Amino acid sequence: MPFTRCAGILADHRVKAHNLMQAIARANRIYPGKDCGLIVDYNGMLKSLREALAQYAIGDGGGAGPGDPAIPLEEYVPALVQAIEAAEKHLRGLGFDPDRLTGATGFAKTAALRDAVDALYTTDENKRRFEIMAREVFSRMKTLILEPSARAYYVRHDNLETIYKKLQERRDTADVTDVLKQIHKIVNEAVITCGAGADHAEGLQVDLSQIDFARLRDEFARKVQHKHSTMQDIRDVVDKKLAQMMAQNPARMDYQKQYQIIIADYNREKDRVAVEETFKRLMTFLSALDDESKRHIREGLNEDELALFDLLQRENLSKTDREKLKQASKSLLAVLREQLKSMPNWAQNETTRADMRVCILDNVFVNLPRPPFTDDDAERLTDRIYNYVWQRTTAGQTFNILN
Repeated sequence: MPFTRCAGILADHRVKAHNLMQAIARANRIYPGKDCGLIVDYNGMLKSLREALAQYAIGDGGGAGPGDPAIPLEEYVPALVQAIEAAEKHLRGLGFDPDRLTGATGFAKTAALRDAVDALYTTDENKRRFEIMAREVFSRMKTLILEPSARAYYVRHDNLETIYKKLQERRDTADVTDVLKQIHKIVNEAVITCGAGADHAEGLQVDLSQIDFARLRDEFARKVQHKHSTMQDIRDVVDKKLAQMMAQNPARMDYQKQYQIIIADYNREKDRVAVEETFKRLMTFLSALDDESKRHIREGLNEDELALFDLLQRENLSKTDREKLKQASKSLLAVLREQLKSMPNWAQNETTRADMRVCILDNVFVNLPRPPFTDDDAERLTDRIYNYVWQRTTAGQTFNILN
């Protein structure tokens, strides 16, 4: 007979106080092959359990406190109701009635969920506040799971839980492909197109630099039903693209600042019509990011070489000095690649950290164009490059320079 993975108690008489606590403790002892204990209550021991827990919690001389286990569970129900009503009031204040989910199925439920999510995405604060309220509801309901009088609030709890889970689902599993298709569809209808000319093949070419953003904004306002949730999807696209680009090249910090300004304005604006203006700004920003992501091609460098080139840059370089600096970036990357391959855990040891800095310093001193760069510039730039390599290594980011 296989060994059971849980142990239990089957009591045919009243068990109280010390005996009850000892019985529960025995059942809950774990050892290899046993994960839990199972209490089968045929005699209604819940009240005795509360009293035993209270006695062990407060000792011999204490009295019942506000959170004491001896307090009947039904007295906690008003706190649950209060939490539910607060979360529902928040949703109604944003224009969504949570009662729409009661009994809803199929398309009606899907539509209601979309409206709820769209209402919560009006600002980051509205979404965060709901999530906090919902978690408070879940916590209080968990305490009352065995209390019969709490059953009357199961449906309202489940409505809030459904909305909460939908928010998490969008955060964890959102596929930006459909979002991009939707954006491209709007863009395609808002751009200026030109027919085939004598110098190119048959078909249509779309000049994205000629996007009519006024018309694009109007198309977004007219055709997109759930504007706030669609805006969140676009933000997800921007967040992922920006995070990737920032990890590759810290010199792109200005793009992060621009993006933060756009989002801060969006969250601060009380007139919700401003969502169309934010859409326009985000589309312009995405276009700029796309252009930046291709800059390494125009410079004749790969992404890692461009990152080093940007860190070494200074203003008012001549065309010749810029080309020399590009060659210095390529040389430095090759040296770093070999150094990192031979010392994969270099950041964990003081000696290898010193070796890495010397390696960078030697290369920078030899390859920087002089003038305009000086010895002081070489020292300063060495620190900058070293910090860049160290930060990426300690952050556990995959280093393309290791390839």
